[in-house]
Amino acid sequence: MTIFGCQRACTSLAVVASILIGVVTAFLRIMAVITVTPAFLWVTLGVAVVWLAGLLFSSLFTSDHNGTCCGACLSAILIGILGTILLSIVLLAIPFVATSIFGAVLAGLLLFFFSLTLAASACRIRQCL
Repeated sequence: MTIFGCQRACTSLAVVASILIGVVTAFLRIMAVITVTPAFLWVTLGVAVVWLAGLLFSSLFTSDHNGTCCGACLSAILIGILGTILLSIVLLAIPFVATSIFGAVLAGLLLFFFSLTLAASACRIRQCL
């Protein structure tokens, strides 16, 4: 039984929470409170690639049990994974100064996509229970 009725509400909450995380990250990065190190970028890239492989195997070997509201969660997960991979590669390839506005926006987008992947995956797991 779901509290929100449909998983689209859970996915919408995941998007809103991810936007907040991305904005806070961009703000802290532009103020030079936090830095995005190459080690963090490699970890996010690796996690996203493994998550993509897991999503592939999960889609091959399982089917939707409920038959409803599945597309919203899976679309959000896939968008989050692909955005994380793309931005991790861009931030690894181009070094930015700690107070660069463009670098802060990209770091905020990276954390937006990464947190979207995690939150939408939580919605998907919640849907399967």
